[in-house]
Amino acid sequence: MAGRIRNEDIALVRERSSIADVIGEYLQLRSAGGGNLKGLCPFHDEKSPSFNVTPSRGLYFCFGCEAGGDVIKFVQEIEHLTFTESVERLAVQAGIQLRYEEGGGRGPRQDGGQRARLIEAHRAAAEYYAEQLNSAAGAPGRTFLSERGFEAADAERFGVGFAPREWEGLVRHLRGRGFADRDIVAGGLAKEGRRGPMDRFRGRLMWPIRDLSGDVIGFGARRLFEDDDGPKYLNTPESPLFHKSSVLYGADLAKKEIARRRQAVVVEGYTDVMACHLAGVPTAIATCGTAFGDEHIKVLRRLLMDQDEFRGEVIFTFDGDAAGRKAALRAFDDEQKFVSQTFVAVQPDGLDPCDLRIRHGDAAVRDLVASRLPLFEFAVRSAIEQHDLDTVEGRLGALDAAAPVVAAIKDRSRRHMYAVNLDRWLGIMDEQFVLRRVRELANRAHGRAQAGNGRGQNGNGRFQNGNGRAGPAGENGRGGAAEPQAPSRPAFDPGDPEVQRERELLKMAVQRPALLGPAFDEVPVEAFIAPPHAAVRAVIAEAGGVAAAGNTAEWIVLLLERAPNDQVRDLLTKLGVEPVRSAQESDDRYAVELLARIQERQLTRMIANVKSKLGRLNPVEAAEEYNRLFGDLVALEQQRRVLRERGLGSQ
Repeated sequence: MAGRIRNEDIALVRERSSIADVIGEYLQLRSAGGGNLKGLCPFHDEKSPSFNVTPSRGLYFCFGCEAGGDVIKFVQEIEHLTFTESVERLAVQAGIQLRYEEGGGRGPRQDGGQRARLIEAHRAAAEYYAEQLNSAAGAPGRTFLSERGFEAADAERFGVGFAPREWEGLVRHLRGRGFADRDIVAGGLAKEGRRGPMDRFRGRLMWPIRDLSGDVIGFGARRLFEDDDGPKYLNTPESPLFHKSSVLYGADLAKKEIARRRQAVVVEGYTDVMACHLAGVPTAIATCGTAFGDEHIKVLRRLLMDQDEFRGEVIFTFDGDAAGRKAALRAFDDEQKFVSQTFVAVQPDGLDPCDLRIRHGDAAVRDLVASRLPLFEFAVRSAIEQHDLDTVEGRLGALDAAAPVVAAIKDRSRRHMYAVNLDRWLGIMDEQFVLRRVRELANRAHGRAQAGNGRGQNGNGRFQNGNGRAGPAGENGRGGAAEPQAPSRPAFDPGDPEVQRERELLKMAVQRPALLGPAFDEVPVEAFIAPPHAAVRAVIAEAGGVAAAGNTAEWIVLLLERAPNDQVRDLLTKLGVEPVRSAQESDDRYAVELLARIQERQLTRMIANVKSKLGRLNPVEAAEEYNRLFGDLVALEQQRRVLRERGLGSQ
């Protein structure tokens, strides 16, 4: 069996894998100044961006949840891969042929990580289905596409394919490509039958479903034949690759336009996504066999960089029938999980975007999106429409139906404005009466929410761990029956100016080692007050000191490799990303002053030790040692004066 990947190949993968480009596949990044980038953290839910990327040093760090590392660590965490699998994935993207110790190269198909094998199997399956669409057997699939206004080039653009009506067509094809049955089944491409694996999809039109980086992770399959007694749409089951609650079909194609336009259009099906993109709405996406939920919202918010209230747009399109309206109202429950504005676009005649394009052309699809209504307004009007407003009883009934919808709006100003509009839409013409009703319902809901939150600490049964991160009750926030522990207190004060100063010095040592020079390497580990800082100083020493630093990215990789544990590694990552708090025009001057203050502090300790020894000596009986120490004291005092002046910027 092949061994570990060669170190030089790992270094090459890091060098050729732009951390900004890789992370940019998963979330929208914007300039944070100084060459740094920021975005919404993909590892925890947040309203404003605390996730920072420093391309020049190849690092990312979230100041909210403290996740951080290099490009390989990011892929590990976001895709739940091993280190080797992450390197292999990045190597494929960068076009690098990896070499392994003890036996040379290997293909992921034989003995690489499971995810790499499944990705490769899905890629091969997508190619197979696409070829089958152009075969004689694929004629029903081509007819289906043609009847819905799609040409061969459109099918190729979206990778649409056809699954033959065979029991083992794909299984035989993948076996011939060297894939094992266990991987074909694990990926959901086949299922176990009495005589072994058999194709999961047969006689269906196939849409490859891709993740944000463009890898095929599953399929959506549409029934074509009347004697097929299966569901109309059949999707890949949950697998190590495919998790339908967090996958958005078309997001790999739409993500750049979503970021550029600050807009996402959520449609209901694969053909609707195709129709929208072809009609000039390239921000269209769809869920894959499940309702739009929390995990979809998190993905979409990261793509939108959803932080500036009311700037972005999320537009839900639903069929105009009762089911479509019901789906739109379900979306109302999730509206306030966005910061962007949310809208609904419903075609009055009940046509979905695909049918609308067939009957009325591309412009009609664009007009549908442009005719959107704010989701709040849609929800309120939908409640009103169920009542006869020509009667007093009908208007009061509509008020009681719509007022809870308005009361559910969390933003007070928006709630007030919709209450005013509700009075106008109902024709009651008594604004204060409607406002009182809405206010009463809002207060009632707020009281219920507070009562629910009072059932446990923080309302969710979570406690603070010793590292300051929230997690379920139990050791290290990982669950269990252990009693919640009080947060551990550091043995030093992080707010101490001296501690902050040494932290700034270590930032310079990590980010700008050339500015410190050999003088930093003469500062001993024990000069640092905070134990974590001393641990970082020890790592720098073990790496050869700042004098051994090459380019910044390589230097940081070397330090991370020498870190003795995850705590030190995390702190090194944070120091590599956190901005330096220099008030100086020159980083050189700031580095000199920081170093001088730390050196002065160390000299003060040495002076105190010498004075202590002198105080214990008899100058007559130990005259030689006394005179030597006194000379040392004079020299140390002179050095301290020089350093103090340098630290104050007077030199």
